[in-house]
Amino acid sequence: MAAEFVSGKALAAGSSQSKIHRRLAPHRSQSGFVSVLPPYTYVPGQSPHPVSDPRGHAYDHSAEPVPPLDPTHPEQSPAWCEAVALFEAGFYWEAHEAWESLWHAAGRTGPVADCLKGLIKWAAAGVKVREGRLEGVRRHCRRAAELFRSALMESGVSPIAGLASVQILSLLEAAQNSLPTAVGSPFDVHPIHGWTLR
Repeated sequence: MAAEFVSGKALAAGSSQSKIHRRLAPHRSQSGFVSVLPPYTYVPGQSPHPVSDPRGHAYDHSAEPVPPLDPTHPEQSPAWCEAVALFEAGFYWEAHEAWESLWHAAGRTGPVADCLKGLIKWAAAGVKVREGRLEGVRRHCRRAAELFRSALMESGVSPIAGLASVQILSLLEAAQNSLPTAVGSPFDVHPIHGWTLR
């Protein structure tokens, strides 16, 4: 039976509580953009680097430039959908890389770029949890919150349609004060933030 994550609790699909599932980012569940997840999520110093190590899951794959994200229809971007799917599955380093390609395509400045950079920092916080470096988690959550706050102040609304920036900002601020003390094996691939972006 499938489960959803709501406020840090796993709920059986179809249960009455699963109806309050947070939708924090637009995403097509049947997009087909991520057909196969990597065999492991990269944790620095604990697994082969995906790109530079010959044992890496993306070794010898050249990254192609991605087109800029259309902030009014992010769900139409294969790169966006891939990043969201990777993040939701607990592949934080890989999600970080996917959002970073969109950040570069966005010109690295402005409200859309700030939101993307906030997501990059949030994914980096997931990597730091896997490394057991909780001060790094706090630092990345704090920076992600600053970026979301800046984007919201500059644009007045979420610069990426459907992205619940205000709720994400609240969760990032709360995460700085309620970090996990242990996360199990860094090779366990599962979401560690307690809920997904969709």
